Amino acid sequence: MADPRNFRLRVEFCKQGRLALLSHLEVARALERAVRRAGLPFAISQGFSPHMKIAFGAALPVGVGGLHEVFDLQLTRYVAPERALEALQAASAPDLMAKECRYIELGAPAASVAYPVSTYRALLSCAPAALPVPDEITVVRKKKEKVLRTADFLMGGIELAGAVATFALEAKPTGSLRPDVLLHACVDAYNAAGADTPALGAAADAPSGLPEDSLSAESCAPDERLRVVTLTRIEQRA
Repeated sequence: MADPRNFRLRVEFCKQGRLALLSHLEVARALERAVRRAGLPFAISQGFSPHMKIAFGAALPVGVGGLHEVFDLQLTRYVAPERALEALQAASAPDLMAKECRYIELGAPAASVAYPVSTYRALLSCAPAALPVPDEITVVRKKKEKVLRTADFLMGGIELAGAVATFALEAKPTGSLRPDVLLHACVDAYNAAGADTPALGAAADAPSGLPEDSLSAESCAPDERLRVVTLTRIEQRA
């Protein structure tokens, strides 16, 4: 339970570039060090193993970047959000940079469950005509196989714009589907079927903010295997 005397600061940050290869635990440790270097008055838990009162948002798989990741930090005294942001930015690496700070209610949902819907954008090696989505995906968790229904997590299908694929996944209280697992299952299905259909050109209503070369990317040749170049979480929402 949060101490009512504390202030709860929600920090938005990015995870990109080479640091996208960090694990969730490595990201957590790096951010804790940044908070310490920033000199913020963070709260410490009680008990036999005192630690910083910091809580992180939904974890990203290794190799998946994020443009709007979050963590919650409890402070023992009020610090203006703009000053907290300035201190964190001065103490952070460019590829793990704080972007926004704001205070939230102590009773607000935890960062890990506050935003169950995540939107991802992937850059592919070429522009496929279509990307098949398997009805079911088998995953292995704790040495046990589990079959997940894609429709339970994927919201609205996968949109293609040249070599860019965009999709949204919803995390459920009972579990979630990893974005990299879904995307690689789709790519494997595409490669297994073969590229027998015409190429997809740049979409007229393609989402803004994409590199021009990704929208005008060459279509996948019939004998060319499709690959995932990068995968990034671009949005989180309730």
